[in-house]
Amino acid sequence: MAHVHERPLKLTLFIVVGIMIAEIIGGILSDSLALLSDAGHMAIDALALSLSWSAIRIARRPATLGKTYGYHRAEILAALINGTMLIVLAIIIFYEAYQRFSQPPEVKAPLMLTVAVIGLIANIAGVVLLKDEHRKSINIKAAFWHVLGDAISSLGVIIAGIIILITGFYLADSIAAIITGGIMIWGAVQVVTEVVNVLLEGVPRNISAGDVIATIRSIPGVNDIHDIHIWAITSSINALSAHLLIDDQMVSRSADIVAAVKGELKKQYNINHTTLQLECVDCSTGMVCNLIEIETEEDHEHI
Repeated sequence: MAHVHERPLKLTLFIVVGIMIAEIIGGILSDSLALLSDAGHMAIDALALSLSWSAIRIARRPATLGKTYGYHRAEILAALINGTMLIVLAIIIFYEAYQRFSQPPEVKAPLMLTVAVIGLIANIAGVVLLKDEHRKSINIKAAFWHVLGDAISSLGVIIAGIIILITGFYLADSIAAIITGGIMIWGAVQVVTEVVNVLLEGVPRNISAGDVIATIRSIPGVNDIHDIHIWAITSSINALSAHLLIDDQMVSRSADIVAAVKGELKKQYNINHTTLQLECVDCSTGMVCNLIEIETEEDHEHI
């Protein structure tokens, strides 16, 4: 499993909590829905980052006889919860914005702008801290989307504040909130879709099953392949099981074929946990015989 560093996540959490408090105070004093919606998003972010941090620590627990794959999917569950929270928060923002369209309140633009600028700077810092880690884990990706959504939201609040300051068009505040909610929904759907694919044990999005089959068939000694299954245990741990048809031959030669298949799968597709069952046709009887391939210690190092 790719190593995920906790420090960027912790630093981002402290930044988010600090700005959240500032935005709640500023939103109440300025009567800005955009600012309060951003503060609400910050509160969800703080919860999301805490959940992601906890999931990372849980996922590092070793496998047991009761949890033979370990606790890696704690990160997947955390990502699902975070993505769902984003969708719920966006729906609440849409509702509040709709309520304000009929009677837009007077918004104190100078205070709204000041707090939003501080929020934008803090959110950009969070995005920078998580930009590398989010590629390693769908759990971190969900947290990253929370923070990135906040950065875009803060930018929207700033634009709305400038429009209100210049034109007095108070609906700009509600429009900015709706745009923020839309961006949140888009990011959340990306995360939840990926999480559901993992939970349904679908083929990872960056892997083509057809390409994998073609690669295995191209390896000398492999006559055919069937009953293939490809899935992800968590973001960075891909697994495969399959039946290989080979010639009736010495066990040592069969082991070489297995090693070649595993090597290509790991190198080309980052499939680092492979279970193969070997089947061969006995030339004298024409009967199919099975040889069960037992996983090596190398396979278990990734679980």
